[in-house]
Amino acid sequence: MSIAISVQPAAHKKQEIKESYPVLEMTCAACAISVESMLKSVPGVSDAGVNFANQRAWVVYDPSVVTPEGLQRSVRSVGYDLLINKENQEEEQAAAQQKHYQHIKQRTIWSVVLSLPVVIIGMFFMDMPYGNYIMMAFATPVVFFLGRHFFVNAWKQAKFGKANMDTLVALSTGIAWLFSAFNTFYPEFWHQRGLHAHVYFEAAAVVIAFISLGKLLEEKAKSNTSSAIKKLIGLQPKTVLLVGSDGNTTEIPIAQVQVNDLLLVKPGEKIPVDGKVANGTSYVDESMITGEPVAVAKKAGEPVFAGTINQKGSFQFHAEKVGANTLLAQIIKMVQEAQGSKAPVQKLVDKIAGIFVPVVIGIAILTFATWMILGTDNAFSHALLTAVTVLVIACPCALGLATPTAIMVGVGKGAENNILIRDAESLELAHKVNALILDKTGTITEGKPVVTDIIWNAEGDTAQKVLYALERQSEHPLAEAVVAHLQEKNITPVALDHFESITGQGVEARYGGSTWYVGNAKLMGAHKVQLDAAIVAKAAALQAAANTVVYFAVDKQLLAVIAIADKIKATSRQAIETLQRSGIEVYMLTGDNAHTAAAVAQQVGIKHYKAEVLPSYKAEFVKELQQAGKVVAMAGDGINDSQALAQADVSIAMGKGSDIAMDVAKMTLITSDLNSIPRAFKLSGKTVSTIKQNLFWAFIYNVIGIPIAAGVLFPVNGFLLDPMIAGAAMALSSVSVVSNSLRLKMTQL
Repeated sequence: MSIAISVQPAAHKKQEIKESYPVLEMTCAACAISVESMLKSVPGVSDAGVNFANQRAWVVYDPSVVTPEGLQRSVRSVGYDLLINKENQEEEQAAAQQKHYQHIKQRTIWSVVLSLPVVIIGMFFMDMPYGNYIMMAFATPVVFFLGRHFFVNAWKQAKFGKANMDTLVALSTGIAWLFSAFNTFYPEFWHQRGLHAHVYFEAAAVVIAFISLGKLLEEKAKSNTSSAIKKLIGLQPKTVLLVGSDGNTTEIPIAQVQVNDLLLVKPGEKIPVDGKVANGTSYVDESMITGEPVAVAKKAGEPVFAGTINQKGSFQFHAEKVGANTLLAQIIKMVQEAQGSKAPVQKLVDKIAGIFVPVVIGIAILTFATWMILGTDNAFSHALLTAVTVLVIACPCALGLATPTAIMVGVGKGAENNILIRDAESLELAHKVNALILDKTGTITEGKPVVTDIIWNAEGDTAQKVLYALERQSEHPLAEAVVAHLQEKNITPVALDHFESITGQGVEARYGGSTWYVGNAKLMGAHKVQLDAAIVAKAAALQAAANTVVYFAVDKQLLAVIAIADKIKATSRQAIETLQRSGIEVYMLTGDNAHTAAAVAQQVGIKHYKAEVLPSYKAEFVKELQQAGKVVAMAGDGINDSQALAQADVSIAMGKGSDIAMDVAKMTLITSDLNSIPRAFKLSGKTVSTIKQNLFWAFIYNVIGIPIAAGVLFPVNGFLLDPMIAGAAMALSSVSVVSNSLRLKMTQL
């Protein structure tokens, strides 16, 4: 999880690293703000961020100035914890979260059990003998034992001049309990003034119970948002079978696997790391990488990837990438970082959450003062009740969960559909794209030349064997396509007497007393090979269909015309039509010749295309579209696309492309199916819509709830919101936001 970043200060060069750590004990968005500010204040830390939804922090720091232990101490000082142990970090976090969940569950059950008699007495038997003392006996353990963490955390925050949800809960329940305790022991203070000595033990106890219940439901719901990560982590086995030099196998933990180790995979087992088959054959289910349901045949020399599932055969393979370097580990890392990244709208929400709690405390004080000044009978009781209710109802949890939960579910939904999203900004922006640039080779096409047709003028067994022998010795990239085609027909090559490569034209050789040629029309013309009008017409038709034409001849007689093409992917035309129907202009840029580019564009229905372009021009073209006011997405698979990918507003790498393209791009399609692009744009639209819904309900809840809690309806109809109802409403607001985000899981892309 380390990313080296070189930074060059004026005086000396320092090496910074970026690490990601799970954070424990956070209860609201303001907690995340507190942890983030504490990390940023540590000497040696240049930047940090905390995501409340997935409970993780990332830190960019100079290891020569600060250690992970130092970061952990700073976080612990405000009442939270940081998991810095790299081994089994995910399992440790999961165990800690499960323990935390069980703790909340027990706390909630006991809070409800002990609060129930307090509510019954307070609502129906308030005048019973010793009723206040009985309520106090039940409420005290709820507030100060089951709810003690609110007070402990509030104190830790206060020491650093910070406040969070715990501060609101501690103030509201603590004040309600103290006021009630005073009225229980000294009721005469109010009786002498002609007033009734009200107690609010039920409010203090039930607020703790409801908030605990809300946190329990929230934790349960939040655990579902990260299910995509759990599924991905579950794809990797815990142990592997290592083949020793004596041929015997030993079961070892996956963490001990080294590069070049020889590993055995049995039928039905998951492949533990990336590598190459050494011996044996099998079929491997690679659907988690490619999205293709058909198992892929594997033999010696074929690559295999961690997390894929071996079928019936068994084989041995050499480990090439282990640990964090495997494709599966990179996918997990990308999903984690994306779920932890912040959408632009979240930065505004974070600022609001950072000042929200102090503002609410100010509103509560103002509410109290207003009631004391303007209130008549029971002014103090009303002032206290409304101030406590304001503190209870104004929890910023819903606000803090609105964006990150939607981002987490959206990124996870993308991962399930072979769309890896690297940051939240691209997920938020993708639905606005109105111009898409596609590279041709490997994006629209398969990226691998194949023989599409051989038109024989004089076919014979010997001719095919000589053709195989010629192309097997040729260095031309197109020769591989002919060799592969003839291999499928089980043709065996002959031994040539003489072989010569002619630059820019083709190859020639001697066999059986004749001279044989494979090459272009220029080579045929140079050796006076007869090309009749019918053959020339067929060759022209093949070229018009985006094929490269190769001629095969012996002496002066033409034997065959071979058509070779980089086949268009079966789904390319459908995907491009879908994009164009949604109002997106699709452009194709290619370094290939104009003839081939025109043919491919026509076949897939692209109106705008440019041929024979250099990599630098692709980036310039992106700029041109951006300057024209377009939101531009670029999809490519090669190193030559990396510059344009970096320039685009939304960059998409095809999963079978180069590592550089995947590093630069903000989205990666694990499958080579272009239909994933409109799916990604649709996912973006759905996610942004969910964020807007969440923010609306989170804001409207506080905009309406706080004035009602302050008592604005009292002069109209005498209504005052009970703190118990406020606690229930606060809990339900958080759960509703998380539940709305989870609806994204049901979206059909």
